[in-house]
Amino acid sequence: MANLILPFLARRLQRTPAHLLLLSHIIPSLSSSPSPSSKLPFHFLFHALHQTSLIPTLQTHHFSTFQPFSAHNLDDPFDFNHPRFRTYDPHDRFLLRFLELLREFPHYPSEAEAMTSLDDSGIEVNSEMIYSAVWELREEWRLALLAFRWSEKWGCADEKSSNLMIWVLGNHRKFNTAWCLIRDMHQSKVDTRRAMLIMIDRYASANDPCKAIGTFHIMEKFRLSPDQQAFHTVLNALCKYGNVEEAEEFMFVNKKLFPLETEGFNIILNGWCNISLDIFEAKRVWREMSKCCITPDATSYTNMISCFAKVGNLFDSLRLYEEMKKRSWVPGLKVYNSLIYVLTCQNCLEQALKILAKMKGSGLQPDSATYNSMIHPLCEAKMFEEARNILTVMMEENLGPTMETYHSFLEGAGFEGTLEILNQMRKAGLGPTGDSFLIILSRFFKLGQPENALKIWVEMKQYEVEPSHTHQSVLVQGLATCGWLTKAREFYADMRSKGFAEDPKLKKLLKEPARDSMHKGKRRVQQLNREGWVNHGKGSRVRWKIHRNKSRRKKKEIKKSNLEL
Repeated sequence: MANLILPFLARRLQRTPAHLLLLSHIIPSLSSSPSPSSKLPFHFLFHALHQTSLIPTLQTHHFSTFQPFSAHNLDDPFDFNHPRFRTYDPHDRFLLRFLELLREFPHYPSEAEAMTSLDDSGIEVNSEMIYSAVWELREEWRLALLAFRWSEKWGCADEKSSNLMIWVLGNHRKFNTAWCLIRDMHQSKVDTRRAMLIMIDRYASANDPCKAIGTFHIMEKFRLSPDQQAFHTVLNALCKYGNVEEAEEFMFVNKKLFPLETEGFNIILNGWCNISLDIFEAKRVWREMSKCCITPDATSYTNMISCFAKVGNLFDSLRLYEEMKKRSWVPGLKVYNSLIYVLTCQNCLEQALKILAKMKGSGLQPDSATYNSMIHPLCEAKMFEEARNILTVMMEENLGPTMETYHSFLEGAGFEGTLEILNQMRKAGLGPTGDSFLIILSRFFKLGQPENALKIWVEMKQYEVEPSHTHQSVLVQGLATCGWLTKAREFYADMRSKGFAEDPKLKKLLKEPARDSMHKGKRRVQQLNREGWVNHGKGSRVRWKIHRNKSRRKKKEIKKSNLEL
């Protein structure tokens, strides 16, 4: 396979419509996978640093949902959207009837009458049905709370449904009501430990790190000891939602109670490396580990290599990779994905393929992220034929395209090609999502094609994607930037009519030049002309009478020459 792909580096390829890329019967087939490389020494990898002059260095700082790898993707224990929490049948007829009755609640004059109606419905309540109802009504917290309160009346509100209800309330920032539930759980001798951890996570998601930390400190009031697990939960929650600085401060402030150790530092490193993507802060924390005599482990190196790779630092990525091996830490799949990504970004596809072969030789099987780590930067560099060949190999490995794969190929698709990719995504059950349309809208405006952006806007309804405030803002700003002010104002008015908040930046962008300022400008020009000044660009004003004298002199010379002739 490598022998067939590598020659593509020797020539620049013409762009190909991206709607052909995802059809497996059109993509040219390649031979079998490369044989594993027996050895890939460090000095050989550094040779890649001298091969970056063939094409411009790839830039990946614009909007993109692509995440080629995550060095330390912690399993979120409080993500109730995870499939592991869906243990019910959403088509159960008793559940559907229960939901139907709950949705009639606004028609009742009081909650008591709604409860009475539920009592008289004849529905046999159980804890599983209550859990299912709360989940189905997670976007309508009042109805979810009504279902939960009714279950309390019949003694069916167990710890599982209570925790879910607290999560739902936290999502809607109804923290006072959530605390009331925790108090009731405590009084009923129900374990509130997980409920408290959920509150910490929800406060962090609401960008309230102080209350997240405060919840940790009051755990003792509920007869819970804030142990190492709870401590790490606070660090994880703060970092996950971008409060990495607060998390780091929290770790050092509590170092007497919870001594500094590798795992805590790894959580902070993950925050700087993979969430905030701040290489300077990551380096500082890495040095701090050394000062505190904390030995980095495989996760530490994985985080740092990931960060260096994401910012395109090939040298340090390879340096830490070698250092990691010297310390007897075995590089995992995420490390290899990071190296493959940064090598491809730095125009070293040949070396990236050798890393892929080395990875297979070590017994690791590449995943979709591995191939996306090559496909995405290749598409950004408009090297679509190489990207198609990588996609072919990916499919030969029985790895289907992911949403990130489709988003990558959207980089080079025209309007028809974009529609084809969207259809492929729908057939594969991978969207398209709101992010997909953000990528498309941004790209068409960047190309100066507002007419195609408006066509895509219409297509969003066909895919049942509801435009968000971000979609509306991108559309209005793009239309205005492309000179379609009338259309931009229409969409901005529609945006405001739907209840979206006023955007000062957009309002300023759509504002017409004031008539007074236009008249002042005209009067100023007339005044300058009367005074005999003519503006000739930057800071150079020449008296109009000088030009007039030159013109007269030139006419006299022409007249004299005619007489002589």
